[in-house]
Amino acid sequence: MAAVQSPIISVVGDLIRAHPGTISLGQGVAYYGPPKEAVERIARFADQPINHLYGPVQGEPQLLDLITKKLKTENGIDCSQGYRIAVTAGANMGFLAALFAITDPGDEVILPLPYYFNQEMAVRMLSCVPVLAETDENFHPRLDPIVAALSPRTRAIVTISPNNPSGAVYPESFLRAVNAMCRDHGVYHISDEAYEYFTYGTTSHFSPASIPGSSQHTISLYSLSKAYGFASWRIGYAVIPERLYDAVLKAQDTNLICPPVISQHAAIGALEIGSDYCKEKLKVTCEIRDALFNELSTVGSYCHLVPAQGAFYALLAVETRLTAMQLARRLITEHGVAIIPGTAFGLETGCYFRIAYGALHKEPATEAIGRLVAGLKRVVGGDLSA
Repeated sequence: MAAVQSPIISVVGDLIRAHPGTISLGQGVAYYGPPKEAVERIARFADQPINHLYGPVQGEPQLLDLITKKLKTENGIDCSQGYRIAVTAGANMGFLAALFAITDPGDEVILPLPYYFNQEMAVRMLSCVPVLAETDENFHPRLDPIVAALSPRTRAIVTISPNNPSGAVYPESFLRAVNAMCRDHGVYHISDEAYEYFTYGTTSHFSPASIPGSSQHTISLYSLSKAYGFASWRIGYAVIPERLYDAVLKAQDTNLICPPVISQHAAIGALEIGSDYCKEKLKVTCEIRDALFNELSTVGSYCHLVPAQGAFYALLAVETRLTAMQLARRLITEHGVAIIPGTAFGLETGCYFRIAYGALHKEPATEAIGRLVAGLKRVVGGDLSA
C-alpha cells in the first residue's frame, strides 16, 4: 500500500475545506441528482422486510433484466452470446473484481496515458504492474506503443472512452483493433464506459463487447453515477465473459457480499426511465463546456486546452515554472477555485490539469470559470512576465 498514490480528490478536498468559499472544478460528478422515479422507489423500500436482508451477490433479478435489455438496445451487446452481468458498487469495484479474477501478483496491465488514477491504484494494490503506453498530442492512444508494451505477463489492456481525464472519445476503428489484438494475444480488453452518454457534436460512443466473437476476452464496465446523478449510491455493473463469472462473484462476495439493495431499487427506477434523462440534462453541461473552452482561449499562449469531445473533462496544459501541485494550491488559496493536477493521472512531463465541468449549475460554473481564468492570468502570466 505504501507504493499506492494517495487519492488526489481527497488531497484537493482537504485544501478546499481549509479555504471556505472555494468552488471546485475538480471532482467528476454530475450537477443533477437522480430522477424522481428512483427516489420514489427508495420511499417504498422499507415497506418490505425482505429488502433489509442480503440480496443476490450478482444483483437483483429485475435490475439484471433491465441492464440486459439496455445493453442490447443501446450498446449492441447480446448477453446471451457468452456474457454474464454482475451489478457492482460502481465501476471502480467492477474494475477491482475483474483484476482479482484475471491477475496474479507480478502480472502486468497496460494503461494508456493519462490513466484514471483509481485504476492505476487498484493495479498496484493487487501487487501487479501498471505498464504505461504513450498517446498522441491529443491523448488518443496509438496501437504501436500498446504492442510494444505487451509481454508474457500482460493480462489486460484498459481503454476508457469517453476518457477520464482527457475527455477523448476513441474511434471505433481503434477500439476494434485493440479488441482484436487482445484476442490474438490471449489477454483481456477492459473497456471502461462510465461516460457513454457524454459525447458532443457528431461524436458517438462504441462498445467493443458488441463485436461478434468478443465475449471470450472483453470486460465492460458501466456506472449509473454520472448519467443518473447516482454518485453516492454506488451502483454500476460489469459485463464479463462467462468463464470469469464465478471468480468475479467470489471477489464481490468477499468485498461486498451484495450490491447495496436500496441502491439497486433506485437503479431500477432510473433504468425504467432510461437514458433520455441524462441526454436532457446534457444540454446544460454542453453550454458550460462551450463557455469554459471560450474563456480559456483568452488566457494566453501559456495555456492550451487539449481538444476533446466526451465525458465532462478537459485537460489544460500550462507553461509555468511552478509544479502542477504548486499551481493548484495557489489557485485554491489565492483565487478560490480548484482543479486537479495531471500528475495524479500519470502526466509527469509538462504541467497539466484536469478540469471537471459537469458538477456545477450555470451560475456557479460561470463564477468558477471566471476565477480560473483570472487566477491563471495573474499567477502564471505574472510569473512568466516577471
